[in-house]
Amino acid sequence: MKTTCIRTLLVLSTILNSCAVSEDEIVKESTYDCFMSDNTSNQGHPKHVQYQALLDELVGKGVPGIMMTIFDGNDNEGPWSGASGMADLKNRVSMKNCNISRVGSTVKMFTAVTVLQLAEEGKLNLDDLASQYLSDETMAGIENAHEATVRQLLEHSSGIYNYIINPHFQTASLNDLLKVWKPNELLDYARGKNANFEPGTDLDYSNTNYIFLGEIIEDIEGKPFYKVFEERIFNPLDLAFTQFAAESPVPKNIVRGYIDLYSKLEVVESTYYSGWDYYTADGGLISNPYDLYVFLRSIMEHSIISEKSFQIMTQWKSPSYDDDIHYGLGIFKMETKFGDAYIHSGDAIGYAATMLYLPKDDIYISWAVNGNYGKIDALTQELEAMEHIIANVIK
Repeated sequence: MKTTCIRTLLVLSTILNSCAVSEDEIVKESTYDCFMSDNTSNQGHPKHVQYQALLDELVGKGVPGIMMTIFDGNDNEGPWSGASGMADLKNRVSMKNCNISRVGSTVKMFTAVTVLQLAEEGKLNLDDLASQYLSDETMAGIENAHEATVRQLLEHSSGIYNYIINPHFQTASLNDLLKVWKPNELLDYARGKNANFEPGTDLDYSNTNYIFLGEIIEDIEGKPFYKVFEERIFNPLDLAFTQFAAESPVPKNIVRGYIDLYSKLEVVESTYYSGWDYYTADGGLISNPYDLYVFLRSIMEHSIISEKSFQIMTQWKSPSYDDDIHYGLGIFKMETKFGDAYIHSGDAIGYAATMLYLPKDDIYISWAVNGNYGKIDALTQELEAMEHIIANVIK
């Protein structure tokens, strides 16, 4: 399931190639050094060989590098974390299970959890109009912005136009792939656009909703939303591998990103091409699968939000165009061959990640890859790929 819509950015491939940077950058192997304890890495897990074979298979088919964390609540073995492939193809540095990567729209679940925490504390009501917390400048020219509620932003039922699908934004981004965008610059691409439907009458994924939610958090807490994430989620859960791009847009130790531009598995490096979500709550998260697993489990076990909030978060609704996907508040339920999966995926140019939970089997699987588009997505992000991963975990 793709939860960010940036595929059409690749239409003008000649521009992308002409803008290529960093492919000859010399990076020392030690730059990627990191540490994961034996308890969290768990290479002695009884299914280590089985799990590692899955990662090696995906790399053998063309994925540049992959990290994965798996936890089966039915055994007493603890989480397993592994890696395969390369963190840096040019400098021939192998991927480690503790490396960090861009994880894109998975941040939307962090955004939703933060808003639910604020609701628990009485700092907002989910059915408040979002306009109570947003400036006139932010909402100007965006249809439904004055009518949508906080809940409708969270569940993508606001009908508000998704700025990222605007062809003018895609062209502007391609023309300056290194540009760092600020929130109002992105919102400009939603201004003057017709809403998709009246608020609350249907569902349609929109990154614009989550830019608004980040600004609502900032209005209530009086500080950048990513600082609120640190205080409320990163630090309490000890997410040692997690940070937000605004603090350091391209950390020296982030794994290199690659795109399969022509669907030939002849990848182009794209490490520096993700500047539109460095300051907005619809993307911009840097993390790894272990931390995503810890975070997701904290939701399912009601430690980061209350059981009541979890029940609110998972009041599922389906869009009119697809009965197989169900929207919650910052989370989705997807039907698979193996039962329902609670899930959120995300991508950036050259990166993709997914975290999912199988409630029937009490199994968590999270993974991050430093490659996307073309044939790579077919191996790691599409429904068939996810079902292949699940099948090889639960067998």
